Amino acid sequence: MTGISLEALDAVPWDRLESALPRHPVEEVPRALRRLALAGRAATEEYCYPLYSCLLAGNGRVPSAATAALPFVVALASDPGAGARVDLVGLLVCFAHATRTARPDLVDEGWPAAWRRHQGAVLALLADPDPDVRREAIPLADGVVPLLERWRAETDPAVCLPVLLQLGWVAAAAEADARSVEEVRAILDGILRDGEPVMKVAAVMARAWLDPQEPVRWIDLLVETLSDLAVRPRFEEIWYVVGVEEPFSREAVVTWAAELFDHDARTAASFVVRLADAAARTGDTELSEAVLNEAWRLLVLRPSAAPALLPVAGRLLDDRADPVRLRAAHLLAVLGRQSARYADRLATLLDDPWKDPCLEGTVGEYARWALARIGDPRAMPGLVERLYEPYREHYGRSYCVSDPRLPDVDAVLVPLRAHSDVLLPDLREVMRHHTTHYGGHGPLTGAFLKVLKAWGPDALPALPEVVALMDDATGSLSIVEVLAAMGPGAASAEPALRACNPLDWPQYQRNVAWAASQMGGDRTAALRLIGEAVLTEEGPYYGPVHLLTEFGPAAAPYAARVRHIMENTGGFGRIEAALALWSGTGEPEPSVSVLEEFVLPIADGGDAYELFGEALRALTRIGTLTPATRAALRTVRGFDGRLSRERNYEAFLQDEELRGAIEYLLALP
Repeated sequence: MTGISLEALDAVPWDRLESALPRHPVEEVPRALRRLALAGRAATEEYCYPLYSCLLAGNGRVPSAATAALPFVVALASDPGAGARVDLVGLLVCFAHATRTARPDLVDEGWPAAWRRHQGAVLALLADPDPDVRREAIPLADGVVPLLERWRAETDPAVCLPVLLQLGWVAAAAEADARSVEEVRAILDGILRDGEPVMKVAAVMARAWLDPQEPVRWIDLLVETLSDLAVRPRFEEIWYVVGVEEPFSREAVVTWAAELFDHDARTAASFVVRLADAAARTGDTELSEAVLNEAWRLLVLRPSAAPALLPVAGRLLDDRADPVRLRAAHLLAVLGRQSARYADRLATLLDDPWKDPCLEGTVGEYARWALARIGDPRAMPGLVERLYEPYREHYGRSYCVSDPRLPDVDAVLVPLRAHSDVLLPDLREVMRHHTTHYGGHGPLTGAFLKVLKAWGPDALPALPEVVALMDDATGSLSIVEVLAAMGPGAASAEPALRACNPLDWPQYQRNVAWAASQMGGDRTAALRLIGEAVLTEEGPYYGPVHLLTEFGPAAAPYAARVRHIMENTGGFGRIEAALALWSGTGEPEPSVSVLEEFVLPIADGGDAYELFGEALRALTRIGTLTPATRAALRTVRGFDGRLSRERNYEAFLQDEELRGAIEYLLALP
């Protein structure tokens, strides 16, 4: 048993105290402390979990139970005979953070005095004989001075390195005094002059806290050290950080280093290219893999990096390492038509079967996607079948949260309308299998319908497969939209479409009438039905205003109501009403001024890209811009950032679509 007093623990009136969250009863705190004390060195991390749950809820509270538990936690963390000491120190670090940041009204009134009483014992952990404890205790240092003391006394490089990183961070804080900051600078300068290579990299990162431009001065050192195969093992010997049990690999530190240049896209790209060149010279496949990871991270944020990084990915298609080829093909895929010069090499990889166990897809699948994005006909044979394969016997493919990952079926096929004659036979076959296998609608039904809608009249051969999806009892607005997009050629499906009569869904019949009018049916009756709904239905939805757009001047009698709706709604409804008003009246104003409202905020740094995109599509149909809209679009065109909130392959697709629309609109007279 450890040295805390169980009698003192039992003497605390725990039943009168509160934990951080009601769902974690306060009784768990003494129970956990007793268990830790009795277990001695045998205690493990799991023994501390109730303390974290009861005392640190992530809601900013420092409860009364934390005040009562503090002396016992400090005693256990300081006792060489206790187990789970690193985790207990981690708990104290969380307490320290709460002490600095919690709102006063959320802090137990006895906490500040209790924390001051134990400050000496807490700081003593910085000099504990156990290096793991010392390292975990680094954030407990209150300011630069205690960290400088630890730096002067420390002899273990695996503790020195995180102390160095913390020195840079704390010295950069506003409350750091000038004298201490200068001493930190002197230490960092000394390491950069005389330190071992890995410590020099850490010193550059520490200096970056003081001056974000500093790493640019040391970029040669970073490239040389990170690409030195002889130095690589040293990273895993000493690159520890607080709160992480295992050391960081050289490849993980590459990410840290690359992030130092995030504020400067050109330098960031140059850094990645230089590491790639160094890896090629030494055959360092692990570094090549890390380089491609960083290229991906940069490209998903910065379109301007593509010209520099594209040749890196193209060259690494020939790498002997399977993970490198996979990542290279993935980068070329997301870059789309910019990768056209590598189409022949990609075509040779179509049957490359290699898979990364931690990622989704094979080299060949990414190569095929890259060719499809380029628009190369060699991607088309077998494309639909390969996309469908994961769903042939299973409801979904494996879930992957990181990149590279394969795109969704519709993301691949929607842009390939020009190749629909080649792709449709296979698409129809898999749709039939899908409908039979899942007894109607399945996991890919929505994706298939998106593709057919985008292909419009070119998708007419798939009309039987669409009709087969109709369900008289439920209906489907997606099917309605597909049939409307197919146009008059789908007129034979109108009886089946009208036969669908889902209960409690009056809006469905309006959409059916609209679709029938697009298929060559009665436009007058459809307009009357839709117009009546627009006139009578109140907010916030105001009826199917968007359906009036396709009727053009025939919808002019409803213009006053549409204008009223436009002036009394926001978001997508306002955009739809603006477009419908223009369609009915033929007058660009006031519609284009309303649409301007969704463009200007993007030029000011906003990120409402869905509304922005919808406004651009409406402006494309109207064909007129206000001067302010034109100026804003020029500003947005110059942004070096993806016009998307996504940080996966969708960022590239959305960015391409929006930038394409911007170019079209700016070319208008």
